[in-house]
Amino acid sequence: MPFHLLPSTAFITRVSGSHIFCRLAGLDAKSSGRLGTRAMVYYMSTTVIAAALGVILVLVIHPGNPKLKSNLGPGKKNDDVSSLDAFFDLIRNLFPENLVQACFQQIQTVTTKVPVPTNRTRGPPQFTIKRGLQYKSGMNVLGLIGFFVAFGIIMGKMGDKAKLMLEFFNVLNEIVMRIVGMIMWYSPFGIACLICGKIISIDDLEMVARQLGMYMVTVIVGLVIHGAIFLPLIYLVIVKKNPYVFFMGIFQAWVTAIGTASSAGTLPVTFRCLEENLGIDKRVTRFVLPVGATINMDGTALYEAVAAIFIAQMNNIDLDYGQIVTVSLTATLASV
Repeated sequence: MPFHLLPSTAFITRVSGSHIFCRLAGLDAKSSGRLGTRAMVYYMSTTVIAAALGVILVLVIHPGNPKLKSNLGPGKKNDDVSSLDAFFDLIRNLFPENLVQACFQQIQTVTTKVPVPTNRTRGPPQFTIKRGLQYKSGMNVLGLIGFFVAFGIIMGKMGDKAKLMLEFFNVLNEIVMRIVGMIMWYSPFGIACLICGKIISIDDLEMVARQLGMYMVTVIVGLVIHGAIFLPLIYLVIVKKNPYVFFMGIFQAWVTAIGTASSAGTLPVTFRCLEENLGIDKRVTRFVLPVGATINMDGTALYEAVAAIFIAQMNNIDLDYGQIVTVSLTATLASV
């Protein structure tokens, strides 16, 4: 079966790869390790905070009305993979078998029902769940970043021998950023079209708003609290500067993220905002942002925690403290 690398996928791959190559080559192993450790601590902390906030809001607001179940009709059971399977998928994707394939596919655990042979002539058929691995469409950003990080560190240790390679990626990086600058002139019109397309794609907007209105309100309130209160508070405590001045510098990245609903798609705009508007060191942005765009999914952790408890409330299922903690941890892992 022939595979086609989409232009957008190739573009984002170039953006992330050239940035990480160039910046890690200019850092020693100790500096890159310290920077990576701090970034991971921040990523995991904010994701846990987002999941916990989602759990608290869904328990306080209680959007799950049991009457919704009859309005929505019967559902279809889906034997999803466990959190452990998702964790192992994360490890597998971190070390891709084929670097070219990682540009447009990633591996995922899937479950299938396999009939169990029996000697009985009557009775319902019996099935067992069999787990397997298959590739699905979508760029394996984590695997590519892992390769870029290793490549950049080794290239930095080679010194003058890698000078020609470093100059090549510096030029590539400059070309990509100039292309981004040209694209930004058309971004307001493009983002408006994307938002309109999302709204038009909903078959019955009134029915969806009526049936799932409180669920959407809970998620939106959580996102606003997390983005407008918790994250600025963390910035204020650690950096000791006005967080809202910083956030105004990345306003264009916010708008792009809302319009595209894609961390990877917003990445070039975020680079431009941080480096040109706020003057952040390129060695920091080009290393931290591509990794964060892959594993720091606070919004995903929040809405998945809300969704799990919302479904339980809709089915009149009371969750104990242990189950609520499990939901929080699962949402955190699933968002990575």
